[in-house]
Order: sequence, then C-alpha cells, then structure tokens
Amino acid sequence: MPTAIAVTSADLVLPPTDQQTPTAATLQAPEAQSLDLAIGDMNLLLEQHGHVVAVYPAGIGAAHERRLHAIRSVLESDRIALLRTDLPPLGVAVLVRQLRQLSVCDFSPGVVASAARLLAHYIHAGALLNSVARLDRVPVSLKTHAKSWVPGSQFAVLAGPSPQLVRISPSAEPPTGPPFTTQLMVAKGQLTSEWVQQTLAPAWGVQAVQECALPSGSPRWWGTGKLVEFASFLPDISVIYQLVSSVRRENCHWCGMELIGDRCAFCSSPLAPPENRKHSPGVLSHGAPAPPAT
Repeated sequence: MPTAIAVTSADLVLPPTDQQTPTAATLQAPEAQSLDLAIGDMNLLLEQHGHVVAVYPAGIGAAHERRLHAIRSVLESDRIALLRTDLPPLGVAVLVRQLRQLSVCDFSPGVVASAARLLAHYIHAGALLNSVARLDRVPVSLKTHAKSWVPGSQFAVLAGPSPQLVRISPSAEPPTGPPFTTQLMVAKGQLTSEWVQQTLAPAWGVQAVQECALPSGSPRWWGTGKLVEFASFLPDISVIYQLVSSVRRENCHWCGMELIGDRCAFCSSPLAPPENRKHSPGVLSHGAPAPPAT
C-alpha cells in the first residue's frame, strides 16, 4: 500500500490528476472529533499504509497542532511524519497533491516525506488582495500599509518561494514568476477580478489555468476574505519524479529512515555531520536543483 498522506482540512485535498492518484486522509480539529477517535483513525491509517505523512499549514489553530503531536506521542509511533509548512493554504493543497502522486511511485516513505521541502521550492504561491493592512506573513512596509487604505487598491503578493509585493496599476509589472513550465491553480474569494487569469497567467507563461474552491483557512492566512489566491506548480509527475530522484539519498543516523535533504521528516533529526559521511550534504541545504527539462 502507498504511504498515507494526511491533511488538517478536507478543502486541502484537490481533485486527483489521474486515476492512480490516491486521496488524502483528514485529521480533524479537536472541536470536531474526540482524541480517542482521532487516535483510532490514525492507528487505522498506520495499519493500512504502514506510514503516514501529515502536512499542515503554519496557520492552523494551536490546539489542532498540539492534537497532531499528542496523537503521535500516544501511539509512540516513529511512522508518523508531521510536516509544518509556511506555504499559504492553496500552496499546501498543491504540495499535498504532488505528495499524493509520489506516494504511489517507487519511493520509500522517508523520501516521500522529505520531498515536501524540495517541492515547496517550486511552488509560487500568492494572492491578489484588496488590502494588506492585516497581512503579517509577508513583509509589508508602512508606506504600503498606508496605500492599502486607498479605496480600490489591489496588491499582488507572492509568499514563496521568495516574498514579493506589487501594487496593481496599469504600468506595474506582475511579481516575478517561475523560470520553468508550470500550470496555475486559482481559488477565488470575495474579490471580483480577472487579473490573475488575464494578466498574471500570460506573464508567467503557464500551460493551463485550473480553478478550485478557496480553502477555508485562506482568509485568515492572508488577513482578508477579499482575495484571489493562486499557486503555480509542476504538473507533470514524470518531471516531479526525476526531480526527487536526482537528489542524493541518505539514511537517518537516528531512526534509519531514508531521506533527501538535511533533516529526517519522521524524527526531525538533522543529517549526520559531514565528517561522519563520505560525501557532501544534500542539495536542500544549498538550494534546490533546477527541474528537469520538459
């Protein structure tokens, strides 16, 4: 059975790209499910799949995050990876779908889990906002804060892989996009605008634009419900497979899990010091490699 991928909200599970892409399990918040039932559900996932990779955005409630760690602690399981990511909700959903695709490939659970950090580097996640007054996850200057109070102002904000903020105007250039071929996922909130589809998508040269429902956590993450969230991503599983395969694999010196990068996703142990290895650290500690040519 493939490694189970889990999320903290059902709206982070995008439609599959093909019949082979499995769905993801949902790990309910404390107010929606008792701890006993949550432990039982996780135990069942472990019995069915062997390992669980749970991905959750940094913006979830503190109680929900504590619940995840409590379940792992009660089960005393080193087969549960808890991956906290700074990507905004739509970016998380895109990343989760890519991990779901990888879970049915010939990668070990450790490689699937540690690939999350690598793949996040290739997701350009942002939003079109009517105000940045309450945006606290991307650097915003006082001058820009003041401009956000001007009626009709709109801002294109890129959260990752590197923060960018552009005030929309006829002469303004869109944020710098990916230097490789991507598709664009778009989720509309309460902001009525076609700027993302009509201006950003052509500027980034995306192959296609897909639309989905706005994740429930997006308004809180971006500080406003008047937004259009977007995320560009590598759509081809063969390219993703080559990208992950190109990274040198290591074995965690603590738990023995296979990994790529500089930290085990299951036990959080860092890669062994260079003097204890025969080769240099994984590429994730030096920046991500270029994706294979399409």
